[in-house]
Amino acid sequence: MEGVFFQDFLKISDIRTIVFLAILVVLFFLIHILYHKKHMDFAVVVMIGTGLGLVLGLAIQFVAGFPDAPMEVAFVSETTTWFAMVGNGYINLIKMIVVPLVMVSIMQVIINMEQGKTMGLLVKKTIIVTMGMVAISAVTGIVIGLLFGVGKGGTVVAEGAAAKEITPVATTIRNLIPGNIVEAMVNSNIIGLVIFSAFFGLAVWWINYESEEAAKPLYDAINASHKAMINMALLILDYMPWAVMALLANTIAQRGLSSILEVGKFIVALYLAAVVQFIIQLVLLMVHGLNPVTYMKKSYATMLMAFTSRSSVGCLPMTIETLTKKLGVNQGTASFVAGFGTTAGMQGCAGIFPSLLIIYVCNVTGTPIDITMIVMTIFVVAIGSLGIAGIPGTATMAASVGLSGVGMGAQFAMVSPILAIDPIIDMPRTMLNVTGSLTNALVVDKHMGTLDEAAYNDMSLALQGKKS
Repeated sequence: MEGVFFQDFLKISDIRTIVFLAILVVLFFLIHILYHKKHMDFAVVVMIGTGLGLVLGLAIQFVAGFPDAPMEVAFVSETTTWFAMVGNGYINLIKMIVVPLVMVSIMQVIINMEQGKTMGLLVKKTIIVTMGMVAISAVTGIVIGLLFGVGKGGTVVAEGAAAKEITPVATTIRNLIPGNIVEAMVNSNIIGLVIFSAFFGLAVWWINYESEEAAKPLYDAINASHKAMINMALLILDYMPWAVMALLANTIAQRGLSSILEVGKFIVALYLAAVVQFIIQLVLLMVHGLNPVTYMKKSYATMLMAFTSRSSVGCLPMTIETLTKKLGVNQGTASFVAGFGTTAGMQGCAGIFPSLLIIYVCNVTGTPIDITMIVMTIFVVAIGSLGIAGIPGTATMAASVGLSGVGMGAQFAMVSPILAIDPIIDMPRTMLNVTGSLTNALVVDKHMGTLDEAAYNDMSLALQGKKS
């Protein structure tokens, strides 16, 4: 099938494209049978979808002959375009509700507060826990990087990616305060939206303090809107098993083996660092008297969503739903900590990743890794994790901030081979971002004294699918 109509418009010009699209449809029907006819547990179906997506992506690579540049193979390009319609379309559907969900959730929390001190205490504990954990993640990245010797024996790249322009941390944090609320919505400036919503909620709370009758319509509207947004989020999340299959198949199919093998040591190091940091998160829960096994059983569907979608913001509705419906976290704590954690203090994208990159560049250039460099890396990565909040391309920005912060901004081009396989390493990074939000919220809520531990330990809640 040749011609502009088939090759450029319809994107179906190869029989292999038709075959793989047909396979996807068959697998979608299988998921439908398992989920809606056999009534299998939601999390189990999500895991099955993830496994099928992995196999499907590898099958496409196999049929294509494992090319160095998969997207230059016509049928791979066509197939992944259609897969992206399903997978990325689903992510856009979730992102569509993030802004109203965050805003309404924060307003709903504020207007139902009994006293103003609650919010101040929540903010303080959230910042302490978040910054402490991102500093630990930086240490994890450094230790794993040193053990693996990432970058040793690597070749210097003369040309490649250019570092993004670095804005001072203080300026970036100042810019998080929205001068234009519509602009904050467009740019998904979650922290900016939280700030606006908190002030608006306080204003409504003040009206209620002066006159309950005058505030009643606003209270009813906000509370009803909150229920509506939660229901909308649940309706969308019900389609997750189908989306994760298309997302993972698309990611695997688009990556060439040669590009992966070139920086294989870095990939292995990052995945191991993510595992180590995840274990540290579980230890943190144990220290606070929370059973980590219970946490994993109730959260692994959310983790799989983060791993396959590679979008912390896109996972926010599911993160909040898991915290409140399954883990017993207070609605206010869940909304605030999870919202904060999707754009600031991310342990994956802004913790282990930039610290590993710094070790990588040091080894490539022969720069000594002494105690001064290590301390500087931890400090720069931890503070920089706040400075990159709300900025698109978070991981690349974190790399720019980290390398520039330790005086190696001029060597940014050396990380080009790593940025070339970003989707592969973005999966564990994003999952770690989301698990960080989950564990941070649990710890903060425990300190706030509002965690419902009976609900946390109630395993019947783990069996509830999105249809409940």
